[in-house]
Amino acid sequence: MTSDIPEVVINRLPLYARALSTLAASGATVVSSQTLGEQLDVTPAQIRKDLSYFGRFGKQGRGYNVGDLLDRLRSILGLDRTWNVCVVGIGRLGHAILEYDGFVQQGFHTVVAFDASPAVAGTDIQGIRVRPMDELEGYLASEEVDIAVVAVPAEAAQVVVDRLVASGVKAILNYAPISAHVPEGVSIRQIDPVVMMQGMTYYLKELAPDAG
Repeated sequence: MTSDIPEVVINRLPLYARALSTLAASGATVVSSQTLGEQLDVTPAQIRKDLSYFGRFGKQGRGYNVGDLLDRLRSILGLDRTWNVCVVGIGRLGHAILEYDGFVQQGFHTVVAFDASPAVAGTDIQGIRVRPMDELEGYLASEEVDIAVVAVPAEAAQVVVDRLVASGVKAILNYAPISAHVPEGVSIRQIDPVVMMQGMTYYLKELAPDAG
């Protein structure tokens, strides 16, 4: 079924879950697609269409039960369990990722980190041991890692991704400024803040064409 669902729909589900978590924390028990859409700048029709891929939710004219819908979405997204994460590349970005406690709160448990620098390997950050890169395959062969975060320089990214894939990692979050390639059956997300900001400058230019 997953292959028949557009990726854009999958990407919106965490936004729905986050909004529902906020509503639940505020004490809300029922929410309409209209109210949920207003919070997320998504049309009610789009929300209903997205959810329809996964079954029937709510009742017409009565809205959605916040707790029930949140539980269903968490189950669909696999957020009802803990996922083991490794971080490769402990420069400034990798260091910041290890120190960010928001992952743990959402069920993502960083279990290990790797770095090529002898000055970094062997240290502990937030209780997480940083291992040398030559231990990567051995560790992944004996320990379960579900998601790898890649925060290495661009020139090293594809090699690191290839090693992770060869070691059986099926989900990769790539912060390196390069579009790394993976074979079918492996999920990868590319995150490049510079590219995102360059996209935003188009809109800034259109809003203020005479600027500069």
